[in-house]
Amino acid sequence: MKKSLSLTLLTLAGLIVFCIASCGGSSQPQAKSNIPEDAKQVAKANYSYDEEDTYGMGSSTAGKVTGFKGFKVYTDARSPDNHYIPSGYMGDYSDIKVETANFDNPHGGTTCIKITYSNTVSQGARWVGLYWQSPANNWGDRKGGFDLTGATKLTFWARGAKGGERVEEFKMGGITGLYPDSDIAGIGPVMLTTDWQKYEIDLSGKDLSYISGGFCWGTNIDVNPDGAIFYLDDIKYE
Repeated sequence: MKKSLSLTLLTLAGLIVFCIASCGGSSQPQAKSNIPEDAKQVAKANYSYDEEDTYGMGSSTAGKVTGFKGFKVYTDARSPDNHYIPSGYMGDYSDIKVETANFDNPHGGTTCIKITYSNTVSQGARWVGLYWQSPANNWGDRKGGFDLTGATKLTFWARGAKGGERVEEFKMGGITGLYPDSDIAGIGPVMLTTDWQKYEIDLSGKDLSYISGGFCWGTNIDVNPDGAIFYLDDIKYE
């Protein structure tokens, strides 16, 4: 009986010690996240570097840029060279239809982008716009912009389905929020013709160190009372 009682007391004592050790907390540091602190994307393939320069995706130091070789927003549907996503719908967003793989007379390659803007004023805004963003649906609430330092202009080709379509503004940058774009630039209004025309946004003197809104257009029903259909192609930073 005494032996059984002793074993019981020893077992209880062991349980008490175990509970104290478990509840008292650990002095070991918590494991750190392996997600980079700076998620800014810098496309190495679009820059040339000195041999001694280093580069790391997601690093806060992009390395010394010695030459800008171009940065494509859209060249052809599903091209691995494309950057940014046409995800930032604005205004009467239900009135916008986007086809990124349209085969109707592209300027270059096999496809172009077709934009159809109806005049239904679905959200009551009377205007529409669309941002190409990185990552998709990024309104400045998270990191993801590209460092485009070295670019001097943003060029693109556009045409209208009938001619006379008016786009109030084409631009880049301008996204605000917790992680805002470092600058903004644009042109407009632009009156489109049925022929492909090349347009250029001057980026001279602009701070391009962080751009999550790579391309954008906007227009309204007052200047397009019947709606509008227009095409875009070969959008790139040079």
